[in-house]
This record gives sequence, C-alpha cells and structure tokens, in this order.
Amino acid sequence: MSSENSNELTAEKLAEIERKFDPETAFRPIGKLLTPLIATILVAMAIYHLYASGPGLIRELLHRAIHLSFVLGLVFLLFPIRKNVENQLAPPAWFRFDGIAVPDIVFALMAVAAALYLPLLPSEIVAQRVGNPSQLDVMMGTILLLLTLEAARRSVGPTLPIIALIFVAFALFGPYAPGALKHGGTSWLGLINHLYMTNQGIYGIAIGVMAQYVFLFILFGVLATRIGLGQLFIDLAMVIAGRYSGGPAKVAIFSSAFMGTISGSSIANTVTTGALTIPAMKKVGYPGHFAGAVEATASTGGQITPPILGAAAFIMVEYLEIPLRDVLAAALFPALLHYFGIFIMVHLEAKKLGLRGLRAEELPKAAIVLRQHWLSIIPLAILVYMILSGYTPDFAAVFGIAACVVVGVLNPVNRLTLSDLWNALASGAKNTLAVGAAAATVGIVVGVVTLTGVGFRLGFVVVQTANDIGTIIGSIWPLSYFTVTQWALFVSLVLIAISCIIMGAGIPTTATYIILVAVAAPALAQLQVQNLVSHFFVFYYGVLADITPPVALAAYAAAGIAGSNPFKTGNTAFRLGIAKALVPFVFVYSPALLLVADGFTWGEFIVTLVGAMLGISCLGVAFAGFLFAPLRMGSRWYIAIVSFLFIAPGLKTMGIGLLLFSPILWVQWKQRDLPRIINR
Repeated sequence: MSSENSNELTAEKLAEIERKFDPETAFRPIGKLLTPLIATILVAMAIYHLYASGPGLIRELLHRAIHLSFVLGLVFLLFPIRKNVENQLAPPAWFRFDGIAVPDIVFALMAVAAALYLPLLPSEIVAQRVGNPSQLDVMMGTILLLLTLEAARRSVGPTLPIIALIFVAFALFGPYAPGALKHGGTSWLGLINHLYMTNQGIYGIAIGVMAQYVFLFILFGVLATRIGLGQLFIDLAMVIAGRYSGGPAKVAIFSSAFMGTISGSSIANTVTTGALTIPAMKKVGYPGHFAGAVEATASTGGQITPPILGAAAFIMVEYLEIPLRDVLAAALFPALLHYFGIFIMVHLEAKKLGLRGLRAEELPKAAIVLRQHWLSIIPLAILVYMILSGYTPDFAAVFGIAACVVVGVLNPVNRLTLSDLWNALASGAKNTLAVGAAAATVGIVVGVVTLTGVGFRLGFVVVQTANDIGTIIGSIWPLSYFTVTQWALFVSLVLIAISCIIMGAGIPTTATYIILVAVAAPALAQLQVQNLVSHFFVFYYGVLADITPPVALAAYAAAGIAGSNPFKTGNTAFRLGIAKALVPFVFVYSPALLLVADGFTWGEFIVTLVGAMLGISCLGVAFAGFLFAPLRMGSRWYIAIVSFLFIAPGLKTMGIGLLLFSPILWVQWKQRDLPRIINR
C-alpha cells in the first residue's frame, strides 16, 4: 500500500480489519427484524449492570448467573457457528430466522435456562444438593458446560475450549496421568457438582469479576471515547511529539499510551490510533512494516497501563485480596518502561534514517484542542480520583459512566444524544461478550485445578525441572559463580515466560493469566517470589503474545492497515517490545519496581529504575545498530551483553556496565557526523 492510497482507510475497512484479526468482534449480520430486539437486550444488559453496582442488592451467585445468561444467550445470537459462515455455507432460508440459524436461537434459550436454573432455586435446596446433585442438576450443568465451551469457541477461537477439554479429561482420567500428575480422578457427577453446584467453577471468581468490574470499565471506555476523550488523546499526542524527528511514530506511542488508560484491547487500540499514525509514519519515510510494528507494540501497552489494565487487574485484586489502587501503583513504572523502550528504538530509527517530524501546518493547535475537548477528561479524572480515594472499582466506574453522560450532554463539540447513548450502551455490552464467554470457560479450568490440585502438581514439576537444569548449569565454570537456587529461579522464570507466550498466542490475555497463574504462583512461591510479583510476571508475558509471531494478532491488524508483510511486522513488533520481555525479570529480582511490594525502599527503587532505563536504552541501541553513528555487528552484540548488567539490579553491576559501555560511547560521539555524510 503506497502512501497515496493509505488515505483510503475508511471506517468500513478499519472495521473489517478488526473483525479479521480479532475474533471477539466477528459478529454476524442480523436482519432488520431482530436487530432492534438484540440491541434492546444489549442495552438492558448494560442497565442491569449499572443497577446491580448502584442501588441494586443482588445475591452474588444470582448476579453472576444473570451476567452469564446475558453473555451466552447473546453470543449464540451474534456469533455464527463458523467465522464468515454466511459467505461460505449459508444455511437454507427455512433454517434461518432473520439471519440467525434456528439451532442458534435454541442454544441461546438453553444457555439462559441452564445459567439461571441453579441460582433461582431456593438457597436451602441448593445447599442440600451440593455434593449430591439431582439428575436434573447434572443435566442442566452438562448443558451449561457444553454451551459455555461452544460459546467460547465462537467468540475467542478454539484454543481455549480445547485447553478446557484437556483439563476436563485430566479430571476424569486422573489415575492414568503420568508421574506427579497422577490423582484419584472423579466421576462426571462429581465434576458437574464441582463446576456447576459450587462457586469454584463456572460461577467462580473469573465470571464474578467480569460481572462486577470488567463490564462497567469496558462500558466506561466506550462512553469516554464517544464523548471525545479518544480524539483528545490523539490530538494531544500530536501536539507533544509530532514536531520531533520521526514525529508520527512518537505520536503513535503517546496516543496509544493515553488510549491505554481507557481501553485494554490491543487490537481495538491498534485500529483506532493506527488509522491516523500508520499512514503518517509511512509518509515521513518509515517502512510499512516498521510503522505497523510501532503502532502494534505501543497499543499492546494498553493492557498494562493503569487504570484499566485489561480485565486481569480486577482478577488480580480478587486473587491477592488487595485494593485496586495497589495493583495500579504496581503497574505504573513497568508500563512506563514499556513505552520508554519503544520510544528509544523509534527515536534511534528516525535518526538513523534521517526522518523529519511533522510540519507546523500538519499539527493541531494546543489551545484549540484543549478548548474543544477539555470537558472529556473530567470522567477519567473522577474515575482515577475515586479509585485512589479507596472507593470500590465498580462504584468508581458507575460514577465515571454517569460523568460521561453528563459531560456528553453539556459538551457542545461532542454532544451525546439519546440515540448516541443507546448505541454506546449497546456497543459497550457487545464488547464484553467474548471476554465473558472466555471467563466462564476459564472457570472450568480453574475448577479442575481446585478439584485435583493440579496447580501445585505442575508447580512441583516446574521447580523440579528447573532445579535439575540449574544443577547442570551451576556445574559449568564460570556459571558456577551463581548458586543452584539462583539458576533454578532463572530457569523457572524462562519456562513460565515461554508457557505464557505460547498459551497467549491462542487465547485472550486474561484467560492466559488466570490459567497460568494457577501453576506459576505455587512454583514461584517455592522459590521465595512474592505473590504480587509472580502474578505480574505471568500477566506481562501473556500480553506479549499479541506481538509475538506466529500468532501476533495486534501486529497483523497493524500490517493490514500498513499494507506490509504480517510476519515481518510481527518480528519487528517483538523487537520493539523487547523491553516488555525484560521488565518482568527486573521486578522479580528487584520487587521495589512495583512500588507496593514487600520490603520496598526508595533507594532500591531508584537504582532499579535507573538501571532498567539504561539497560533498555542499551538494548535499543544494539537492536537499532545506531547511537550517534552506525554500529558494526560485533559492537551491537557487545552492547546487548552489557545491557544485561544494567538490568541486573545493583550499583555494582550498573557501575561495571557504565565502565564497559564508555568506550563505545566515546567512539560513537567521535563519529557523530558520519550519518550526515552518508545521507548526503
């Protein structure tokens, strides 16, 4: 795609790109008869959640069941049995009703009935049946289990349901499992009892967090964007960074960082901001694959940027039983280091290629931007203030949503009409369906973990394997300088990181986090790693999958906008996001970076932060092959090795790193005019 035709990115084409690479938005077209009915159900779903988190007093189990019934019913109505099925093998007319296959309508009704059956029974009857379910209980539980798996397959792809089925098989055939994974097994009745009749399975923490917190924050993000906050972020990013060398790429970083505060979706952020930044990057001279990679890498940062952090932040709150503000504080500096790493690489690439910034006439005026859109920042400010003041996340989100409506009514630039509000509520509810189906499916996995104890078993296997490898490595000079325990921790982290990336390649980040933390937390606890640290470690590597080939969905979406090779874009995105791959190791070895970890001191924090920034900068220089002048391959490898001395926390290692890097810095400074000669 040339820079000329890159301007042909219409709203329809961008929506098509998002649907192609994000299965969570691959909705089927609905006929004119059912469209208003489904929209009404979506709006009713949004109003119900606002009521439940506001004046409503609804039992926990019933609230989760109502949320699940909305999710599963709507998934079967809105997602076809196969992606693009209407264009491949459309069912005959007599088999459809207004665009929806009749069996899907039946499945939707069955899912609603199965989800609501148990919670609507008197609580004393439910208490009597736990451990001794009736035949009807088992039948309804089986229906819900199967329809949950099918809903997840339609909305997020086949990987997560396959993983859930593997765990189900493990629960049933435990006596035949190998080695440390062997257990007594359970019957189908015992499995359904645990997954359906208790709050340890489908109705567990995952779906509870979606119902109580995540739905509201997604709705807040949609409304905040609708009243102009997204446009304010993009315009401010252009004002701040657009005029500097390689300006559009820096605009992409700042705008994606700002957008990340209200949206935790990597692909949605890529499409939203990339529609502007990717063509602008190509226009000033960046190669298409590099432009797409910058946008994709910056957009994945939305999942690790406070205050939204993707859905995983709220799961973390429940698992660790700590306030949301502590989780947000812990996420702050690792997120900033992620964007800092991208900024360094983008700046060096711009200097190496001699790229210009945007001209004054290409930039918006700061005064005009603030005058037109300043009202739209108020809801976000209210949300953050209430969270930091200690209010519950759902209460803060309700106030943030109310503020969005008030600002939308008062704002003359982005006026929010009743029709706009209706559409925003429907759109927000629709955006929660896939993550809700994924959460229910993850509940199946977590239920099997609690039923069989497989998390501790797998954790034991990981630690044992890491100890064996550490013993071998520790016997080799000069690697024997480190103890076997230190090598065991390092190997465990590498194994868990690889597992997160592989798992995250096929399932949503939140699902990856919930599944793997059940294994990683016990394993890392045996190696004396704090709970908060191990949870963040798994979370960060799950996010990295969005820009890691061969399944780098955010990078592929950006490649669709840039007209570049998807695999090349993915490889470049992974290189640009290398800081994200290193930061988790930094806070494992120095938890002070997370601010609220046990044993925090400001001195350790400053040393760790400065060392991480120097290390990430050196790694950026090594990958870019440029500092003040081009670097030879040998020098690049040398700098890459030196960068790890900065990243390893401590004044001693930092001092050694500075000493070893000084000769390269001196030579580069002497050669600083070389690029200009080459460019001439």
